[in-house]
Amino acid sequence: MPVDPQLRTLDIEIPTQPEVLVKLSLLMAAEDVDLPAISGLVETDMALAAAVLKAVNSSLYGLQGRVQTVHQALTYLGMREVAAITFEMGLRAAFPPAVELEPVWSRASQRGLLMGRMGQMLGVDPWASHSAGLFEECGKAVLYRHASAHYPAMLRAAKTDAELVQLEHTAFGVSHDALGAALCESWGLAPAAVTSVRHHVQIQDSLLIPEAAQRRSICAISAIAWVLMNKPADLEDVAHAIAPQAQLDETLVLRAARRVSEQLNEAQSRGR
Repeated sequence: MPVDPQLRTLDIEIPTQPEVLVKLSLLMAAEDVDLPAISGLVETDMALAAAVLKAVNSSLYGLQGRVQTVHQALTYLGMREVAAITFEMGLRAAFPPAVELEPVWSRASQRGLLMGRMGQMLGVDPWASHSAGLFEECGKAVLYRHASAHYPAMLRAAKTDAELVQLEHTAFGVSHDALGAALCESWGLAPAAVTSVRHHVQIQDSLLIPEAAQRRSICAISAIAWVLMNKPADLEDVAHAIAPQAQLDETLVLRAARRVSEQLNEAQSRGR
């Protein structure tokens, strides 16, 4: 999809989607997903395959024994999570390595898992949910690459993403949420994932989902993932505020959030 023409006038480059991810998107969209084709595709890019296996074997997944092939990873974790890890590694590779961005990528891994698994439990498109979680902060990487001499200071100065958005608007005329949504559009992510990325800062700050938002359930799951990662003591209050706006059952949302959080904590305990 084309990038918003208004963003083009700002001379901020949106990286193009790597070819392997274009092909992976087509495989994921097929009615009958071909697992051998997916593993074969990922393994054609040795650096990408190595990055995927490193991620799969991290404490985040807590697998028993070491996974040595992409096919094994698909067997243990399933198609969606391996495809999402591949997208995550491809996204990271589109930007220069930077210490300042490591927290962004770390949060992306955890948030993607939280949102994908919650989506699955709640009957909300798990692939779109996982993708929205992975890409939520990718606009920060876009701005870092655009202004690597100045942007790290903004990341350090802002106590919240709402504050960061204001700093970004002042400095660049655009904020990372809008740039992240533009990257998602140009990489062909589902419209619901794009919407969640575009509005996540506003929703986290106000606990109000915009009326025009598509697939409001993914926006709600994003807010729940945020509170799990940042203010878990506020989970019940956030679920009470956000679930009805997306026509989700508050009790089921809380149950899914707690179960997924327990799963990740257990996995990390096993992986240490």
